[in-house]
Amino acid sequence: MTDFNIHSLTCEYRENLFGTDVKIPRFGWKLSSNKRGTCQKAYRIQVAESTANFDSPMWDSGRIESDQSVLVEYGGSEVRSRARYYFRVMVWDNYGLESDWSSASWWETGILSTEEWKAEWITPDALDADAKEVFMLRKQFHAKSEIRNARIYSTAAGVYELYLNGARVGEDLLAPGWTSYVQRHQYQTYDVTAALQSGANGIGILLGDGWYKGELTWLSKRNIYGDRRAALLQLCIQYEDGTEEWVTTDPSWKASTGAIRLSELYAGEIYDARLHQTGWSKAGYTDSDWHGTVSVPLAFDQLVAQENFPTRVTETLLPQQILRTPSGEKVLDMGQNLVGRVRMTLDLPAGAHIRIQHAEVLDKEGNFYTANLRKAKQIVEYIADGAGKVAYAPHFTFQGFRYVLIEGLQEMTDEQLLNGILAEVIHSDMEPTGSFECSNPMINRLQSNIVWGQRGNFLDVPTDCPQRDERLGWTGDAQVFIRTAAFNYHVGPFFTKWLRDLKADQRPSGSVPYVIPNALEDYTSTMWGDETYTSSAWGDAATVCPWTVYQVYGDRRLLSEQYGSMKAWVEFIRAQGEEEHLWTTGFHFGDWLALDAHEGSYFGATPVELVASAYYALSTRILRDSASVLGVEEDYRIYDELLTGILRKFRESFLTSEGKMAATTQTANILPLVFGLVDGIERKQIAYDLNELVLRNGCHLDTGFVGTPYLCLALSENGYHDTAVKLLLQEQYPSWLYSITKGATTIWEHWDGIKPDGSFWSDDMNSYNHYAYGAIGDWMYRYVAGLDMDESVPAYQRVRICPGISTADLTYAKASFESSYGRMASDWRVEGNSVHVTSTIPANVSAEVFLDGARMDSVTESGKALQDSEGILTYVETEDGVRISVGSGTYHFSFKRS
Repeated sequence: MTDFNIHSLTCEYRENLFGTDVKIPRFGWKLSSNKRGTCQKAYRIQVAESTANFDSPMWDSGRIESDQSVLVEYGGSEVRSRARYYFRVMVWDNYGLESDWSSASWWETGILSTEEWKAEWITPDALDADAKEVFMLRKQFHAKSEIRNARIYSTAAGVYELYLNGARVGEDLLAPGWTSYVQRHQYQTYDVTAALQSGANGIGILLGDGWYKGELTWLSKRNIYGDRRAALLQLCIQYEDGTEEWVTTDPSWKASTGAIRLSELYAGEIYDARLHQTGWSKAGYTDSDWHGTVSVPLAFDQLVAQENFPTRVTETLLPQQILRTPSGEKVLDMGQNLVGRVRMTLDLPAGAHIRIQHAEVLDKEGNFYTANLRKAKQIVEYIADGAGKVAYAPHFTFQGFRYVLIEGLQEMTDEQLLNGILAEVIHSDMEPTGSFECSNPMINRLQSNIVWGQRGNFLDVPTDCPQRDERLGWTGDAQVFIRTAAFNYHVGPFFTKWLRDLKADQRPSGSVPYVIPNALEDYTSTMWGDETYTSSAWGDAATVCPWTVYQVYGDRRLLSEQYGSMKAWVEFIRAQGEEEHLWTTGFHFGDWLALDAHEGSYFGATPVELVASAYYALSTRILRDSASVLGVEEDYRIYDELLTGILRKFRESFLTSEGKMAATTQTANILPLVFGLVDGIERKQIAYDLNELVLRNGCHLDTGFVGTPYLCLALSENGYHDTAVKLLLQEQYPSWLYSITKGATTIWEHWDGIKPDGSFWSDDMNSYNHYAYGAIGDWMYRYVAGLDMDESVPAYQRVRICPGISTADLTYAKASFESSYGRMASDWRVEGNSVHVTSTIPANVSAEVFLDGARMDSVTESGKALQDSEGILTYVETEDGVRISVGSGTYHFSFKRS
């Protein structure tokens, strides 16, 4: 009997999307079938205002002949604000089967127009706007009985937490997140139906500086977006009798300060429990000594609903051990460099003053080390009131750390500390989608380090580092890592939000700032001096990131949204050059932090004009291909012609007459290979030269931020996969595994963040949680495990399985990816002269499986000859192996290596 059904319904990437302002949402679903080769031939969607109304839906697509099951647009009447809609799907497959209706899913709209905001932005009228204390705002109100539902729509100029009747509302942290607030300011929606009570209720807001006006960047900038904190909230109560009641922020609210004396992103938090105001967010609390509030003239037209996954606690870790350092300090080792906060649950006497410091590493002697934090203190202080067991974690701050030094608990036993302290891991609450494993434990540790680096730096924006006085959305880091990021986690909403901020912060010239959101504004230094305030490979995030989101998720709408930004970036480059087809002017980071840099320099030896012109070609190619996807025919012609000119001029300028790269760095040879700037005999020559450069360097890399992500790709794609795998397995400095020999649990900023003798790189710039070099993960998924997409078909609807079996010491590798169509996987292992490959392809997806080194007469699938195996569409023997086309299903191939 065939098992054929629909599951995992989504709206705008998420199940049960809540509080959206998307007026034309898009639906997705997955198919499951135990019959190989299943694909969708048609679908039907119904949308109704309740599950009881599907017999008379507000929209019925009817039967649509299409295999589309990803981001299918709603086609019904205009949706209303603050309304819940239900949808269900049925499909027909290629075997003539008709599914049952799926279970119903839903989405709920938030506020869809500026005019619907009834609330006022408010702030305390008598408290210093620059006060370090967290503001407390409260109001008491009455609700009638028979409440049907209640929703809060809220945000802050700053960061905030909500409380209702004494209880925390929601699990979100650091809301409303970080955006380009002047142009885009998120609000959140909360279901508080269960928290309300008939009669008297109390509501409260904690309000901190956050990114809006708090300290940002190593320049200690403040008030970047505004000089006053403010809160905005409206609570809508709907009753069973059909009436509504609103509670909104206005000058009738009261304000005070309390236990939180300071809570800043870099500095940490000071909490004096003796000043805690018990019951402050409940009804009946006496607030006669509280101050009043005033309205603040902030705009409403920049408000948008929450776009990204909220920031939350996603995991808790217990200390692994307590260390005694040579200097006599007692230090807790969490066993993992993480981003988050410490939570303590301890009995403390009145007046006890606890001071918690956070560090990523210990120094050469084994002492607590914080010099690499620069001006970021990362210190949390707690003063106890003696009222019983303390359960505390800081509010509006986060730390990057593995080691915790706690002062003020000298009397506590090790057992009490181990049981009373834990770490809460905090980041954007993305869905994990990928896994990778192989026969080498150090490579598996590397994969873990890559994932932990992503978790630590994907806290609402893709930051460079999470610990020092920086924590900024550097564009270069994001664009080199996005493909790896999209394997490990679902990053569709994450990058949708960030790219909209990139577009918002892009200058009229088309120049893209170094960081998004642009907290640096128009900063330059003597090292960076240039009035364009941008760089190749960094600004190219404007093209690389939306194109990658399109490739991975099939998000044509985002590509269309960003198309103007992409085009502006390419036209900005074209306007910079003294020669239209090269980029040879202005400042560039180049191959940042490459090991072939001159002593004392951060800039790699690869000529910046070469890097800039190579990225010029890449962005032009992406723009041309985007024009093709979007049907902008004239632009396709224009940018195809521009690309042809760039490729010609690149070869004339940077290649010798012998077809070699004039610059003899690894990165100079990598970029033309992976960006498609050369072909034919030149390509073969440059690939050969790259391989020789690596081998002559003792099978070590010397690349930086630009070359490293593509080094192994360039080798594997051009016939030198064994060298690429040897590079991966290299344990001696410099290499990906060197840091692991030094105890790393995340990716480092520098290859030698801890040197072989135990000393450190300069304190000025030495992060131990910096994901950029983790971009190797993309190659590990695609070329070691062999799980890749056919880039001509977006969203992995056609998959390439090409196990990266090499002569190096790997006996198995496997990877899986939860795509928009379902789980796909590639799993290979070598047993003597036999190779076994298992490929899993979800329904509505097809794949090409390439068995390198196989001969047709030795290949079997599930013990059968290929011609006898169900689901196999075609197969052919080539010079290098056997190529097999398959439909959905799980296939078990075996063959003898030739």
